[in-house]
Amino acid sequence: MLLQDKVAIVSGASRGIGRQTALTLAWHGASLVISGTKVDLLNEVAGKVNEMGRKCMVSVGDVTNFETATKVVSQAIKEYGHIDILINNAGMNMRTSTLDMDIEDWKKVMDVNLNGNIYFCKAVLPYMIKQNYGKIVNVSSTTAKSGHKNAIPAYGASKAGIDYLTKHLAIEMAEYNIYVNGVSPGPVETDMIKQWSDEYYQTVVSKIPLKKLGKPQNVADVILFLASFMSDFITGETININGGTYMN
Repeated sequence: MLLQDKVAIVSGASRGIGRQTALTLAWHGASLVISGTKVDLLNEVAGKVNEMGRKCMVSVGDVTNFETATKVVSQAIKEYGHIDILINNAGMNMRTSTLDMDIEDWKKVMDVNLNGNIYFCKAVLPYMIKQNYGKIVNVSSTTAKSGHKNAIPAYGASKAGIDYLTKHLAIEMAEYNIYVNGVSPGPVETDMIKQWSDEYYQTVVSKIPLKKLGKPQNVADVILFLASFMSDFITGETININGGTYMN
């Protein structure tokens, strides 16, 4: 029970990494507020959390609206009285080259991935400062460090912004005993790979030193580590989880 009596918010919790993270945090004792836009999928996750004997509130909303973040945080405080952990997982990608990209697509990806991240941080930090404790984990991507022409340029740019924001907040919030870290997944088996052809799948796997894709659980386990007391001397770091495709 690494998170016994802890309260966690997980954005983008309806599927993939966010879903598995929510289930993993609950398994280790956390009560949850999960956020996303797909109410049926969120309710399914909440049901599984309840089956574990944990509490889970569902909050539906678009992370591009600051009001969504404030609503989620208010719900958590009203129900549980405190917030210990924030997992900023909500994100999106598109498969468009720079020349073919519509400017509105650039704005949308940046808004979801980067602005949504800071909105949730802004909403939760006053409560964490007041209690002199908090753990924030931001979900980035290997694309922020290595570049990838198979994604819209806004994707890598937004994730690089998250990497910087992680460092900035870690420095700024250290005096309040608030830890801010990130994870940087590489190729992971989520719904996104359903868009891949068999040929592209094999090409991706061949470039991974471990010769396999990651699982959402692989990422959730590292998030659990960063959300727990086990990482109490780590802040401002973004940990690579990519089978060796990017090392530093």
